[in-house]
Amino acid sequence: MRQAYDEQVESITADLVEVTRLVGSAMNRATQALLDADLHLAEAVIDFDAKVDILTSGIDERCFELIALQPDPADLQVLLGAMRISSSLERMGDLAEHVAKQARMRHPRVAAPQAVRGTFAEMGGLAEAIVSKTGSVIATKDVSLCVDIARHDEEMDRLHRELFTIVLSPAWKYGVEEAIDVTLLSRFYERYADHAVSVSKRVVTIVTGEPYVAVSLTN
Repeated sequence: MRQAYDEQVESITADLVEVTRLVGSAMNRATQALLDADLHLAEAVIDFDAKVDILTSGIDERCFELIALQPDPADLQVLLGAMRISSSLERMGDLAEHVAKQARMRHPRVAAPQAVRGTFAEMGGLAEAIVSKTGSVIATKDVSLCVDIARHDEEMDRLHRELFTIVLSPAWKYGVEEAIDVTLLSRFYERYADHAVSVSKRVVTIVTGEPYVAVSLTN
């Protein structure tokens, strides 16, 4: 019985790692669609989000099935943590979809004006790095990697603030609509990183038993 339970948990963990790969790929392609005004790529990212939703729903269902077996407190903490991790990863997929939808909405124009293209390219690179580390944390339970995730998140926050400074500057010449686009897009990347931090903290709780310290997440 214990062996079967452990195999189920290992399978859930493997699927969580797979979801990090999928949402990482989604944000990478969404960033490309944003920078290149690539309509077909944007639509592919939007359609792809359904796969993430199906996989995370399946993870949740399997966790519920194991919880119904009334596991001991340590096992229960693992399962509840897995469900919360699944929820954060699903949200990361949604945020990649939001970036792609913004690119599609402005097509054939580019949603990111020339003045901020470099910043969004950097944000896309950070998103790729942070989700890769997140997958490694889930797979290996090596909580030392959480330091790198937190550092990437701080850098994403810095870029988020930088974009606000740019669009509020008197030198901004692209108009109000473009400023709103940039603000929304920046928010999507910033939230994506925040959810990755939340996942890493869930793993810390599972591994060490330390209380989870909530990340401020509004979407």
